[in-house]
Amino acid sequence: MLDWTDRHCRFFLRQLSQHTVLYTEMVTTGAIIYGKGDYLGFNEQEHPVVLQLGGSNVEDMAKCASIAQAKGYDEININVGCPSDRVKNGSFGACLMAAPDVVAQCLRAMRKEVDIPVTVKCRIGIDDMDDDKGLSDFILPNAEAGCEHFIVHARKAWLQGLSPKQNRDIPPLNYERVYGLKQDNPNLLISINGGITSLDQAKEHLKHVDGVMMGREVYANPYILSEVDSAIYEIPAVAVSREHVIHKMHEYVAQEYAKGARVWHIARHMLGLFQSQAGGKIWRRYLSQNGTGGTNNPNLLLEAFEEVQIAQKKAREHTAKNAIQ
Repeated sequence: MLDWTDRHCRFFLRQLSQHTVLYTEMVTTGAIIYGKGDYLGFNEQEHPVVLQLGGSNVEDMAKCASIAQAKGYDEININVGCPSDRVKNGSFGACLMAAPDVVAQCLRAMRKEVDIPVTVKCRIGIDDMDDDKGLSDFILPNAEAGCEHFIVHARKAWLQGLSPKQNRDIPPLNYERVYGLKQDNPNLLISINGGITSLDQAKEHLKHVDGVMMGREVYANPYILSEVDSAIYEIPAVAVSREHVIHKMHEYVAQEYAKGARVWHIARHMLGLFQSQAGGKIWRRYLSQNGTGGTNNPNLLLEAFEEVQIAQKKAREHTAKNAIQ
């Protein structure tokens, strides 16, 4: 979710669910140690929030873990799943599945520096790696190094011949392999990721594993999170309306605008808020046409919502007219 789940996106998603665990986009050790920007900044309302860290240098990973804990992150997750060439050339991401001992060394060094959990996100394998033996050979030494929670994307990553986008769709999903990993390791927390598009699907997976991670579906249809607290965590929750979320985000935009932020950098994460709803296309079009370019309007969200309300009113009137006829 590189360049997607930034701090603005996470603040937006937190308005929809109070209990969903939010992950940062992958941040590299190089960016944290040598970068000029604040790559670890986040809003206190984002908790619980996990830093997803990319790297393989043991000393750098330990140093960044210490920095992340001091910043207030609830957890650190080592990314061993990203298949991009840029990540592979940096010797981290999915290619580390072929180097479980390197990841284990990082884990041990990081756990010496922090008290918060250090977890691992990986694939079921890479390239010609055997799905069964290869995954077990990766998991076991890292469990011995102290990792108690693995988030497993139920696809292989083909680092030779497929693009990152293709790696999200072409390698077949193998949920049964992840279920088997949990069965073989009941003492470990195993979460599943990949191709999950509904809370009903999530509930089915939770019959076999401990957690479910959803990424692109939530980004495209964020309102799905509004039911997570009640449906998944079984916590009585007041329904969160889209209108409520828009007004909360308008307040946030005003605060960030006063600090010099670009409104579009926030609004772009909200394009899918009216997915499959009347006025959804109008919402997306208004934000895109009026939020990009040289404009920087702090009232963008409210103005877009007004257009949606007009469209929804017309839709209701049309439905009522047809019912009378």
